Amino acid sequence: MNKEVEKYIKKQKSPQKEICLKLREVILKVYPKIKEEIWAGVPFYDKRYYIVSLKNHVNMGFAINGLTKEEIALFEGKGKTMRHIKFFSVDEIDEKQIIKLIIISKKAKCTC
Repeated sequence: MNKEVEKYIKKQKSPQKEICLKLREVILKVYPKIKEEIWAGVPFYDKRYYIVSLKNHVNMGFAINGLTKEEIALFEGKGKTMRHIKFFSVDEIDEKQIIKLIIISKKAKCTC
């Protein structure tokens, strides 16, 4: 576990802190040995996934390069290389759906 990521999450307010903790837990459950680091000021995982705490929610980002249009449509945003899902509470986190999205995004070609 990366100490800088832990520090980032610890300093967040609630409910963002709890959302970040849960999303991190899901990522590490799927890929326990994934590279976890602070990149661009936020927790990044293998430069394919990120977690960012915002004013009233948390975005979890996913790499999308090389995914099909149908796969890309599962995410929000208009980014060319990354898209996201928004979470306003821990209760909104559907672990099975997040795992599905993590696995889909693993197929993306990382251009980071």
